[in-house]
Amino acid sequence: MSDDELWKKRFHMFMVIRLIGLAIFLLGIAIAFTDLLRPGGWTTLGGLLAVMGALDAVLAPRILKRSWERQDR
Repeated sequence: MSDDELWKKRFHMFMVIRLIGLAIFLLGIAIAFTDLLRPGGWTTLGGLLAVMGALDAVLAPRILKRSWERQDR
C-alpha cells in the first residue's frame, strides 16, 4: 500500500469516527428534547448520549492518531 493510499484510508477513518460522534450527539439532543422515545423527552438519557457523542467526536480521533504515530515508528 502506498503512502497516499494509507493516508487516504486514515483520513476516511478519522472522518467517519468524527461523524459517528456527531450523530450520537445529535441523537442525544433529539432524545432529550423531542418525543422520540417517550412523551416530553428523556433528558437523562439524551444528556448522557450527547456527552458521550461529544467526547467520542473529540477524543477518539486523538487516540486513533496516537496509535497511528506508534505504528509509523
